[in-house]
Amino acid sequence: MTTTTTSMGGGGEDRVLATAQQIVKSLNTPKEVREDMLLIFSSFDNRLSNITDLINGEDSKAENDRFESAEKVIFRWESNSEAHRNSVPWEESPDESGEYLSAVDEILTLMEGLSVRSDNELVDRAENALQIAMTRLEDEFRHILIRNTVPLDSERLYGSIRRVSLSFASNDGEIDEEFESFGEEDRDAGRFHERGGSLGDTDVDLINPDAVVELKEIAERMIRSGYEKECIQVYSSVRRDALDECLVILGVEKLSIEEVQKIEWKSLDEKMKKWIQAVKIGVRVLLTGERRLCDQIFEGTDETREICFNETAKGCIMQLLNFGQAVAIGRRSPEKLFRILDMYDAMADVLPDLQQMVTDEYVVIEARGVLDELGDAAKGTFAEFENAVQSEASKKPMLSGEIHPLTRYVMNYVRLLVDYSHTLNSLLDTGEEELQRLQGLPNDDLGIESMSPIGHRLLLLISNLESNLEEKSRVYDDGAMQCVFLMNNILYIVQKVKDSEIRKLLGDQWVRKRRGQVRQYATGYLRAAWSKALSCLKDEGIGGSTSNASKMALKERFKNFNANFEEIYRIQTAWKVPDAQLREELRISISEKVIPAYRSFMGRFGSQLESGRHAGKYIKYTADDLEGYVLDLFEGTPGVLHHLRRKST
Repeated sequence: MTTTTTSMGGGGEDRVLATAQQIVKSLNTPKEVREDMLLIFSSFDNRLSNITDLINGEDSKAENDRFESAEKVIFRWESNSEAHRNSVPWEESPDESGEYLSAVDEILTLMEGLSVRSDNELVDRAENALQIAMTRLEDEFRHILIRNTVPLDSERLYGSIRRVSLSFASNDGEIDEEFESFGEEDRDAGRFHERGGSLGDTDVDLINPDAVVELKEIAERMIRSGYEKECIQVYSSVRRDALDECLVILGVEKLSIEEVQKIEWKSLDEKMKKWIQAVKIGVRVLLTGERRLCDQIFEGTDETREICFNETAKGCIMQLLNFGQAVAIGRRSPEKLFRILDMYDAMADVLPDLQQMVTDEYVVIEARGVLDELGDAAKGTFAEFENAVQSEASKKPMLSGEIHPLTRYVMNYVRLLVDYSHTLNSLLDTGEEELQRLQGLPNDDLGIESMSPIGHRLLLLISNLESNLEEKSRVYDDGAMQCVFLMNNILYIVQKVKDSEIRKLLGDQWVRKRRGQVRQYATGYLRAAWSKALSCLKDEGIGGSTSNASKMALKERFKNFNANFEEIYRIQTAWKVPDAQLREELRISISEKVIPAYRSFMGRFGSQLESGRHAGKYIKYTADDLEGYVLDLFEGTPGVLHHLRRKST
């Protein structure tokens, strides 16, 4: 097709150009499309060949006008930056801040077109204005973050945590040589062991919600302008400091491993409790909130969002992990076990959330490592406790024959261990050594094969305790005292098992066997304590029948019985049987065995002495008197027997 050229005057050509120019402009199309359209027009009429230069010239002038207008806004704010910052915060002057952001947008848009132009002066001016604007936005970003940080309300958070307090008999140090530091009454344990509790659905605003929009708008401009690094640095720096302050509020200090290991137990115990709560709050509340905040501010920029969160969270997480590691590798002692288990449970509980939020592989690996170290510490501390129970070799006897502090401590300890059965079953295993020891126990019918790992270990632990108590009973020269000591301690063990979840682990057959042991010790007590006295009430050796028995022999029998009974009374009123039912059963057994024998002996031979002189010297007590005195036994308060006491009362 041949291009048509129409001969017209200059005015006609101007009108054609003006008409074509107006058509292109009215279409409001992108610059690239307009240029294509102009090329098409010029191919139809050579009079339109200059239209590109005309329109581009007008575009350039319009761009310059818009740039100069945006540049003025930037420089006006720059000249008054300090005054603005000190008088009206950015977020409280929405019109001015909106104008400033629009100016930045204008320059960014123009720069996208300037990048292919040869006007170096304009490019330099645009870059300079943008640099000034980014410095300003960086400052405002920092100030908005700082001004709108919401202080952590620890009281509200702690109020949402449900606590379970359990009595824990513990001292402030290790098991000492003779357990003298342990209270002898459960009520004197003096310490409480608090399980970690659970944190409900608790959301907190880490930043004033109204400021999030401004922060997002600034972040978008900084990232678009190539100032992503500066934006990340400002955000992570301010938020790291905020999270550090939150840890301070939660009571978590920055301590080195060496400093943690030098802390005495009472203070360390408090720090461990605070750490447990801080881990839960830190991950479930603080880091979850921080994740949500990053998602809002850096929406649409996945890489920047991940970097910001990881950089912000890393310091807080590592501070918590460092303390956990310091505890895990520290000196092991039995009183630490429950707190270590709480720490392990807390860490295991939040680890899935932590792994989901944090994409920094180093931090995740460190968190898993600390969890493993806490698990190893729990296993090692449990083993230390087992060894301590087995090897505790105090020789100081319990003067009253009652419950040994070792028994109280171990059984209260074991009752608490059962609360951690799930955790301990996952940590403990029944190794070859434990299996051999289990097979060596005289408990073939206890169903050991079906027991859980914690059941196996508790069975061995209590067996070690029983063996230790058997050894301790040998410090008593009096066989009757040995039986009372073992009765008291075995019954205490049985009661602690029967009245707790331990019974489910060891089974009813275990309880029945131990109750049988208590009965055997009761029989042994009667034989050891009363055989000598009862031998005085036998007919053998008194020189004849009831009617012609030797008075001398009878006097000697009554005299010896009185002496034996009074010695038993003097000694055994100082003995103590804490369990009321066992105490009553022992007294009944004594009465059933001694009183009928004494009454029968009195009935057969008493009349031969009652008619003689000084009868009261030999027949000092009636059967009822003796029965009354038996009621004084095992009270733990030494008594002086007087045969008139009962009659006078």
